[in-house]
Amino acid sequence: MMRPCFGATGSWALEGMALSDCLARIDERDAAVRGWVHIDRSAQGGAGPLAGLVLGVKDVIDVAGMPTTHGSPIYADHRALADATSVARLRAAGAVVLGKTVTAEFATYHPGPTANPRNLAHTPGGSSSGSAAVVADGQADFALGTQTAGSVIRPASFCGTLGFKPTFGRYPLGGVLETAPSLDTLGLFARNLAVLGAADAVLAQDSASPIAVSTLTIGLCRSPLWSLASAPMMDAFLAFAAGLQAADHCVIDIELPAPFAWLSAAQALIHRREAALMLGYIRRDHPAQVSAAFAAMIDQGEAEKEADYQAALALQRKCTALCPEVFAQADLLLVPGAPGTAPAGLSATGDPAFQRIWTAIGVPCLGFPAAWGADGLPLGLQIIAAPGTDRQLFANAPAILAHAAFREI
Repeated sequence: MMRPCFGATGSWALEGMALSDCLARIDERDAAVRGWVHIDRSAQGGAGPLAGLVLGVKDVIDVAGMPTTHGSPIYADHRALADATSVARLRAAGAVVLGKTVTAEFATYHPGPTANPRNLAHTPGGSSSGSAAVVADGQADFALGTQTAGSVIRPASFCGTLGFKPTFGRYPLGGVLETAPSLDTLGLFARNLAVLGAADAVLAQDSASPIAVSTLTIGLCRSPLWSLASAPMMDAFLAFAAGLQAADHCVIDIELPAPFAWLSAAQALIHRREAALMLGYIRRDHPAQVSAAFAAMIDQGEAEKEADYQAALALQRKCTALCPEVFAQADLLLVPGAPGTAPAGLSATGDPAFQRIWTAIGVPCLGFPAAWGADGLPLGLQIIAAPGTDRQLFANAPAILAHAAFREI
């Protein structure tokens, strides 16, 4: 059984599992969860702030001597010559780099074999499916993922673990597959907030420790896509907000400025257009070895008009510039992490609707399980802070996560 998320006193302690326990859990569960592409059973950690913490790395991020397949048979024989900058920083801080985790094909929408560890008949989300699943299942202490649309927060929501997407540009992207440079963001999964915070400090080379705000002003942000939330998600969102209010936090309703109504569509256009620019050669050179979903995304991206792409980028800049107005009203925003619980089946990764706009404006987001559906799967929410206030978000997060609904597997 994995370690509990909270320490005995209810506080977050920086502790992890023994490597031997992670390997035993993998031996017990990987045949069913299928979250790993490659495991180095001889991996060792070192001294430093992350000493002994066991790390999984999404298979679009280089680890020296390990495969980087991008979830595609085209790259089945590729081996990385050097660590990605992010991996090098975590390794130097003492982390045990255990192996590579399953990704959707080229970090887009065609899923790999990973199943949701909460219910193997349901998707774990994507594209960071393996990273979310192995962390939620206790096979690693933390893992690297990427988010270009919703690939950290959505799988965290579906698998019932913590997921963190930092401010755009906060973490180095050297050695990480480029899919859409205007959106690509490295992210983290963990079961423990202290582990997330320590990894963030190492990756960003920022160990600031702001003072937590004792009484938070929390903006309930249904977003322009509220109608896509399931009834259980709406209920969980409102119940969680009521719990925060009962704990003497100030809870207010926030409506985003009008331009945000079109930002989700703009993000999707930017994503497919830039994916076509960055990855279109793969579709052209290997047409028989890519999925229909990937081919369709590239084809749609190549068909976009330059004027429409530039208009989408302009809207992204406009909405980003409105962040001071949005966060002048609240310390944090509370937003659904996904439309509902993880959908049944492994042929799709779920809808990134509730992550798109936040990825587009590059704000830090922390996903967590807030409630549990009648199907026994988690309902995840996310708290969102102003860009550049990642360390303050970590300082304030314990007050929110005290009301979260963590469950062990």
